[in-house]
Amino acid sequence: MEPLGATTVFLVICVSSLLFLSAWRKMSGSGKLPPGPVAFPIIGNMLQLTMKNLPQHIDELSAKYGPIFTIYLGSERVVVLYGHEIVKEALIGLGDEFSGRGSMPIFEKSAKGRGILFSNGEQWKQLRRFALTNLRHFGMGKKSIEERIQEETYFLMERLRNTHGRPFDPTLFLTHALSNVICSIVFGDRFDYEDKKFVTLISLVQENDKLQRSPWTAVCSGLYSFFPTLMAYIPGPHRRIFKNAQEFRRFVLERVKMHKESLDPNYPQDFIDAFLVKLEQEQKNVQSEFNVESLARSTIELFVGGTGTTSITLKYGLLILLKYPEIEEKVHEEIDRVIGQSRSPCMADRSQMPYTDAVIHEIQRFIALVPLGVPRTVTREVHLKQYVIPKGTTIFPALKSVLYDSREFPNPEQFNPGHFLDENGAFKKSDYFVPFSAGKRICVGEGLARMEFFLVLTMILQNFTLKPVVDAKDIDITPESSFMSNAPKSYQLYVLPR
Repeated sequence: MEPLGATTVFLVICVSSLLFLSAWRKMSGSGKLPPGPVAFPIIGNMLQLTMKNLPQHIDELSAKYGPIFTIYLGSERVVVLYGHEIVKEALIGLGDEFSGRGSMPIFEKSAKGRGILFSNGEQWKQLRRFALTNLRHFGMGKKSIEERIQEETYFLMERLRNTHGRPFDPTLFLTHALSNVICSIVFGDRFDYEDKKFVTLISLVQENDKLQRSPWTAVCSGLYSFFPTLMAYIPGPHRRIFKNAQEFRRFVLERVKMHKESLDPNYPQDFIDAFLVKLEQEQKNVQSEFNVESLARSTIELFVGGTGTTSITLKYGLLILLKYPEIEEKVHEEIDRVIGQSRSPCMADRSQMPYTDAVIHEIQRFIALVPLGVPRTVTREVHLKQYVIPKGTTIFPALKSVLYDSREFPNPEQFNPGHFLDENGAFKKSDYFVPFSAGKRICVGEGLARMEFFLVLTMILQNFTLKPVVDAKDIDITPESSFMSNAPKSYQLYVLPR
């Protein structure tokens, strides 16, 4: 063998051995970890788990190992919390300990450790507090944003009328409308639906959603944690995610430049203005968590989160109502009785519309948009039940296991608004309703999403009757499931003016 070839083989063996020993050390000697399937060094349980159907595998593993168990995605140790009791005990009872963001290597690279979603520690606390304060200041939960949602929904109604009884895919209509609501908060204004930059941004959001739900992304994420330098040169969905992140960043920095030119520090008009004022206040603080990168990333996360999740939920909700026209008809009756046709729905109506409120909650429960929750990590060693979870362990709080708990929701696989109604037909709250997660990492946009969902759905059903393009019994409402999220299958519908 040539000397150079022998040296190469020797180096490969050494590197492989080091990786093996590192992974084995991480997976062994872990004390009283929750039980789980036998894992192999380096690859963990990857051969036993299909990433696309990971939520289903989690159900099966829970049946064998109970409400808390351990799996390994590569060498990454993951403790899964399954069921209402253990999720509540961890995320709420031990909120500080379970407040870390879990490892998501590809998305962490895109975020560069900045922003609200992927940061940890003091940075996360300060940015989250700032975001919540200013989302409320600029209208979240207030009359001002309610009027903004109503205004944007008028544009949506006009677009729906212009379909003139023709079948169409509702995806873009819903995405544009809901995106403009969050745009008014973070950028200070809405976009025309034909604006080229807006169209580009929406296409990036939709592409990222598809990429995040791809099983290949999960595989690439695992490989990236081992070989970050090498993966930067290997084709795959991770490289497209990185490119899209740069596109978002460029757009936001353009808007930041425009805001700097028009900023009145005494009267900030939107989230970017407020952040710029904060930057000025923190200028002399060398340890400040507020800088241009955290501004860019926080703005991107608010925009993407406010654009994607609610529009997907509404799109799924319309599909479910196409499947069950009798449920849609009951919502029509309640809208006609409480609101009528002479005015727009408002948030004050919700307390008088228990059936509609129940339908909205059941849609969110049924679709379990993020079945495993966004990964967490424990910030220090935690004793949970009879087990010890080491600091830094990734946590999957399986939200679907709470939303589908048969003790709270009989026959959870069936769509039934009665899950949120008492024997008198009044709306019934449930501690098991956790589509936005729970504890200290609960979604910052929960209040806005709840308002949007109620106002947009009721206004659509106030003005239109939904009609499927196929027989209702042939409509498939099972999700396109992935490691990250659920989404409805593509479909078209008619909307008929009432």
